[in-house]
Amino acid sequence: MGKRTLLFILGMLLLIGSAGCSTGDKKASEPKKVLKVGTSPDFSPFEFMDEKNQMTGFDIELIQALGKQMNAEINLQNLSFDGLIPALQAGNLDAIISGVTITADREKAVLFTEPYYQSGLVAAVRVENQEIKGWDDLKGKRIAVQIGSTGAMNAEKIEGATVRSFNLSPDTFLELKNGGVDAVVNDLPVVQYFIKNHGAKDFKIVGVPRDAESDGIAVQTKNTELAKQLNAALAEIKKNG
Repeated sequence: MGKRTLLFILGMLLLIGSAGCSTGDKKASEPKKVLKVGTSPDFSPFEFMDEKNQMTGFDIELIQALGKQMNAEINLQNLSFDGLIPALQAGNLDAIISGVTITADREKAVLFTEPYYQSGLVAAVRVENQEIKGWDDLKGKRIAVQIGSTGAMNAEKIEGATVRSFNLSPDTFLELKNGGVDAVVNDLPVVQYFIKNHGAKDFKIVGVPRDAESDGIAVQTKNTELAKQLNAALAEIKKNG
């Protein structure tokens, strides 16, 4: 092989190597996409404020893991639960993760990812209550619910029930403790967590869970690309644990 030919080949290899490094460096330096994600941190154990006044919980850890998988920065927005979907529709949020149950009515307003959690509804009463033993015993009773929740939607269907709505889930239990209502209706994990950590001496769950529900992450109906990316990230973190 001639000297010129050898020098030419070496030069081309250097150019290819430089191009490869340049592309890699460019990709590594690309700014992360920022996703504004709304949540209502009053729904333990899914989302709540810790002792340092930082948002934490299952949903918070999940969306952070998804962001890492998608190479996106998650910018959490603290909103009341009933304000989440309107904020998403107005374009003030990119997504919602807040124990949002997938329902037919909500699917008309937002686009959901694949479900990431399945739960059910339960009723909680004061420990001394021997009258209410299950869902059928809630007829004609006073029930506390969280505004906009599926617990609220289902409680409204109970014959003769008087339903009182509160912005925050803990407020429903405070009303129950004070005797303002006969029962609280909410998602099973939420009720279990609250009783275990704040009301083991005061409250108990009655009956068995009903209306198995699936929670999903919500995006704008037109944002099919983001839903696709979130679904892919969900599938990946389910696979890798």
